[in-house]
Parts: sequence; structure tokens; C-alpha cells
Amino acid sequence: MRIATYNINGIGARLPNLLRWLDERAPDVACLQELKAPQEKFPEKEIRDAGYGVIWHGQKSWNGVAILARGTDPKEMRRVLPGDPEDVHSRYIEATVHGVTIGCLYLPNGNPAPGPKFQYKLRWLDRFIDHAATLVARNEPVILAGDYNVIPTERDVYKPERWVDDALFRIEVREEFARLMGQGWTDAIRARYPNETIYTFWDFFRNAYERNAGLRIDHLLLNQNVRDRLTDAGVDRDVRGWERPSDHAPTWVDIRD
Repeated sequence: MRIATYNINGIGARLPNLLRWLDERAPDVACLQELKAPQEKFPEKEIRDAGYGVIWHGQKSWNGVAILARGTDPKEMRRVLPGDPEDVHSRYIEATVHGVTIGCLYLPNGNPAPGPKFQYKLRWLDRFIDHAATLVARNEPVILAGDYNVIPTERDVYKPERWVDDALFRIEVREEFARLMGQGWTDAIRARYPNETIYTFWDFFRNAYERNAGLRIDHLLLNQNVRDRLTDAGVDRDVRGWERPSDHAPTWVDIRD
């Protein structure tokens, strides 16, 4: 079973690339972020015609998350991160697919930092960590997949000295991510490739993709039940080089049934 996460950066503009990727790579589950489309503008028919059931939580111009499942409909569990009833951002959705609980998230960017956006990011992280604590010890497999907007270590960014004051790499954010990992989650990419330079995002500016000047900010975290079934993980880096791409590449994990 292959489960992928892909920040599509505007599903309207990137739909041809998404459909091509679904056709060529055929993930069993695809978690999408940054739909940038209101609920009624999501291309449900095109997704279903491609063979995928889908649930989504849209938002006009910003945010938006979705879970696609090949040949079946995801069973929705929640579409709001608990802890703040006044937070109306579409950043979290959760479902089960073939017995696997999957949380799809789009964590706030937080820039400029310091400032209100950074404080919102830290509050969102606190809420997410609280919710993750209710999932990590479950007997069933759980995967938390998405664009975390967190660079965990210096190994995960090109020229880390340039990022020390950025909200993706500030020490407060990395400490929060470490606290999340301390619950017992496994970073699938690092479990498979402990020491390699691997990126999932390349900016559109300064030929970042061609120079491989990237970041690793898209993560799939596994609870112990899934960790024991992990067979492979990777990044579909070539998708970033397609015409009119997202600035992210799909990142995936393979687990045994």
C-alpha cells in the first residue's frame, strides 16, 4: 500500500499534473495540501474519473486539504483540528482507508517571524501535538502526512545558515517538532534514508530545482504499528520538473498490508 503526500499549490492550475501523477504512479492514498479552492470548486468529477474516491475541505484562495483513495471512498473521521473553535483555516482532515488512519495536514508557514503569524504557527503546532498524542499509541496503523512547513535539521535544507531566522527553521519550531517526534512517531524518509540529502520543496526562484537548492518540509510520520510494516519511502522528485509544476514534489511511503 503506497500512501503519498503532495502539496499541489493550487489544484486548479495543477490538475493536469495531478492527474498525470495519479495515472503514472497510482498511489493507493494521496494526501493533498494547499488546494486554494473553495469547497464547491474542487474537481471531484475529474478525481473520481481517475479512479479515486475523495474527501476534501476547501477554502477560497488559501489552504485546503484532501484525501484521495484509489478504488474506494475514504471514511472521514474529522476535518477540523481540535482545540480552537475560532480557527476557520482549512488545514486538517482525517480519514480511514483500508484500516489505516490517515491525518492530512497543512501546517502554517509562520512568516514573518517573530510576529502574529509565527505565534499562530506555534499555537497550531501545540494543538496538533496534543491531537497526535491521542493517535500515536493506537493499535491500528496511523500516518500523519502533509506539508509541515518544518525543516527538522540542518541536513534537511540547502545552506542552513541562511534559514536560521525563518519560521520554517527557527529553533522554537524545531523544538516543537522534536517534541512531536518524542511521542514515538517515525519519520518515514529518515527511517529509509538516515543520512542522505533529500528535499521535497524547491523554490520557483533562482533556479532552485536545477541547483538542488531545496528543503525537506513534507513528512510522513508513522506510529509503531505502521513502522513495523514499512518497506520503502521516497520522493517523486522528477514531478517537480514537469511543466507548470507545484514547488513541492510528492513524497510517499510503502507499507505491507
